Amino acid sequence: MSLRFVYATLIGLVLAGIVHIAAVLAIPALSEADAVSRARTSENLDHPQSIYAVATGDDPSPPEAWLPIPDPAVAVGVCAYNLADGPMRVSARTGPLSLSLAAHARRGAFYAVTDQAAVRGALDLVILTRAQYDEALADDDENDPSRDVRIVAPDARGFVVVRVIAGLPSQRPAANAAVQAVSCTTDTPTDDASAGKDTPGKDASGKDASGKGAGR
Repeated sequence: MSLRFVYATLIGLVLAGIVHIAAVLAIPALSEADAVSRARTSENLDHPQSIYAVATGDDPSPPEAWLPIPDPAVAVGVCAYNLADGPMRVSARTGPLSLSLAAHARRGAFYAVTDQAAVRGALDLVILTRAQYDEALADDDENDPSRDVRIVAPDARGFVVVRVIAGLPSQRPAANAAVQAVSCTTDTPTDDASAGKDTPGKDASGKDASGKGAGR
């Protein structure tokens, strides 16, 4: 009798564990308020949507549902993209404050870079689907290649998180402004030939690459 009880208990625990794991893994797919869905409100903007602005002087930081426990010294913005509309170009000018860009899909971050990778003060990323990436390679001009940093995204929808660190209280206004100064645009066929030729870069695999330019 005791063996049957132990056996039944073990089976119950295993089944409960399986159900719990399945429920946790299903949350991102079933949630209507996941990060990708919430970030879609910024798809039509040409600059990041602020999701946390550091406090400046007597102006306290507003409560943010996105970041329940934010770093008080880091300004954060988000740029959503839908690659069905075309490749997403994210451009930032570096300065005295530390800046980073992180590309996210529904399953999490798939690429990140800091201002340490900037060339001549410019940090440019182009996020594409595999088909868009192959098309960009085919359209390259061997005599006048552009030099974008190309990143192949795992999903058509996602977002880029922009973070700027204010090391001192006096730098907080500049951190908030630096987030808003980042450009988030969608490459269009008519503009492809004119952009991405100013700064050398590499593709997602670390090889020298060239690409297409943009403006939404």
